[in-house]
Amino acid sequence: MKTYGEILREKKLFIFDLDGTVYLGGHPFDFAIRFIEHLRRSGRDILFFTNNASHSKNYYMAKLSEMGFSPSHCEIMTAGDVTAEFLLRNRTGKSVYLVGTTELRLDWRERGVEIIGEDEIRLGRRADIVVSSFDTELTYEKLKNAVSMINGGAEYICTHPDFNCPTEYGPIPDSGSIAALLTASTGTLPKFFGKPHRETVEMIREVTRCPFRDIAIFGDRLYTDIALGVKNGITSVLVLTGETTVSDLSPSNDTVPDIVLPSLKEADAAMFGE
Repeated sequence: MKTYGEILREKKLFIFDLDGTVYLGGHPFDFAIRFIEHLRRSGRDILFFTNNASHSKNYYMAKLSEMGFSPSHCEIMTAGDVTAEFLLRNRTGKSVYLVGTTELRLDWRERGVEIIGEDEIRLGRRADIVVSSFDTELTYEKLKNAVSMINGGAEYICTHPDFNCPTEYGPIPDSGSIAALLTASTGTLPKFFGKPHRETVEMIREVTRCPFRDIAIFGDRLYTDIALGVKNGITSVLVLTGETTVSDLSPSNDTVPDIVLPSLKEADAAMFGE
């Protein structure tokens, strides 16, 4: 049987979740910076993928650069990117009411998504689609508008299913929690994007052109990061630096990672002996 170091050395593309995996809140993991440097020097490809759609790709580019990860623009992808691309390709001409941050709203408008604003809603305009996300600017008015439009027949989409966002101060409510509230009020389940959903895997394949057998994904969540790997034949590596703990791992859970490590430090040591 191969060691996990031997398994990882066979991979060509390494996908990393962000918060809880390579950093926590505003604090980068030094061992993650070293591991990614070693991977690049060895000729392997890197993709940073976060479900956190409260920020744009440009935000993550600046944040990762400041932390010392030296990313290129093509190495970053978010659940917001996947959702926007789906809307542009598959819902052409449809208007969107977004329960999301100002940053996400501006990013989508620049891409060409038609966003209906609060002023237009007050004048009686209705959107074809409601999209909810990780909204750190959430208001009761946004929730009320979203519920009204979903109950009125608008399609309901959610950028990603994460219930909590890990921070250095503890978990805070994320996109999945907001979606659960809207579902409780309307009885309507959204179509989810981000990890581990099909559209995300298809976009990764389209952008990287890498066969799934040659990919490893590292993350701290069973139901997003690890599930993406398990469902698609991608080697999944759970790290215990974020949301998931050892007590969460049980034989009854059908999402079983291929490899479980305390952190990326152990992956670095297994692959590069440092």
